[in-house]
Amino acid sequence: MNSEQLGQQIELAHGSGGKSTYRLIRSAILPALKNPILESLSDAAVVDYGAGRIALTTDSFVVHPLMFSGGSIGKLAINGTVNDLAVSGAQPRAILLSLIVEAGLPMDVFLREIQAIAEASRIATVPVIGGDTKVVEHGKGDGLYITTTGLGIVDPKVNLSPQRIKPGDQVIVSGPIGDHGIAILLARGEIELEANLGSDSRPLWPLIKAMISVHPAAVKWMRDPTRGGVATALNELSREIKMGVVLFEEMIPLREEVRGACEILGLDPLHIACEGQFVAIVEKDLLLEILKELRKVPGGEEATHIGEIREQPAGVVLAVSSYGGSRRVDMLIGDPLPRIC
Repeated sequence: MNSEQLGQQIELAHGSGGKSTYRLIRSAILPALKNPILESLSDAAVVDYGAGRIALTTDSFVVHPLMFSGGSIGKLAINGTVNDLAVSGAQPRAILLSLIVEAGLPMDVFLREIQAIAEASRIATVPVIGGDTKVVEHGKGDGLYITTTGLGIVDPKVNLSPQRIKPGDQVIVSGPIGDHGIAILLARGEIELEANLGSDSRPLWPLIKAMISVHPAAVKWMRDPTRGGVATALNELSREIKMGVVLFEEMIPLREEVRGACEILGLDPLHIACEGQFVAIVEKDLLLEILKELRKVPGGEEATHIGEIREQPAGVVLAVSSYGGSRRVDMLIGDPLPRIC
């Protein structure tokens, strides 16, 4: 694919995590850097090391505004990288931190974000062991950008692979979706809505550890549905496994504030980013046991069964209602909420 097919220039939509991002990665980045580990396009790269496996991941955070209800860019940067490791079945062990600071950023804002990083690191029990700091000219950095790189040790009992998924496997989510994306929207003052809603940013390892400690083989795939939301994550999966994902629409956990904002703005909650939830594919026979374990963990009380894998429609995500209606759920197209993480 050439520049004419991709477009003449990079657009915000190329960073949405949705269809434009998918096309850019598949058409431009993967062919150039092609290798088996990269081609898995997992949240973290898993590589053999000695007798075990390690996971590596990196992410950049450019959220605007820097502070919002439920968190800030510093907290988000730590939890985002911790969660990319966790959904790869790896216990997060260390983080590298790169700061790009714009000249003119108030020192109290900088110090506030360093404290937010320290607090999130302490809660996740993952130390920041190194990093880099650069300062760019005023007007060329929008305050503060953060890049984090994480290292984790993969639990030897875990075997996450889309190739293990078969019809009848079940889809679960760890809690209500869409909180983070709507919280950012409210922080920008782009919508008049009285809502007590904060970002769901949090470390997911305690929940995932509880699940894989009891039933490691029953968990086949996990993602934290950040940019592009649950819809994009499951669309990528359905295309890879060439099977259908059927979602039971009324069972998807959703706060009223998120539902209301989406109705006002014409957004699909399945496209709204989460920063403290995961979606997983698990064996049908152990579904109830897995949900039981998740609900024992603080923060996992709202873990819910939301769908299942079927042979057809291959490569498609469908949302079905209790009345028998259905609609196709595509990847996010465009970028209605840019710079949310």
